[in-house]
Amino acid sequence: MTQLRNNTAQSRYEMDEQGMTSWADYRLSGDRLFIDHVEAPPALRGTGASGRLMAALAADARDRGLKITPICGYAAAWLRRSPEFRGLVG
Repeated sequence: MTQLRNNTAQSRYEMDEQGMTSWADYRLSGDRLFIDHVEAPPALRGTGASGRLMAALAADARDRGLKITPICGYAAAWLRRSPEFRGLVG
């Protein structure tokens, strides 16, 4: 597993595991990070890869003083289940 990458050219966060990339498409508007879509390659689904991506993404948003608006259903559910990051939702 590698560290979180913020691929600003494609407006997505990326994280590699087992030679594959999970990602989260986003839009940044002021201090608000809209998470439009989160996806893991089929081989990584069910392994927690998307959750690890969301944890790293949320920690980065917190460090940058951003609020998260989850458009993606997975991102919204993950944030609801994560007491550490629930306060970032706005």
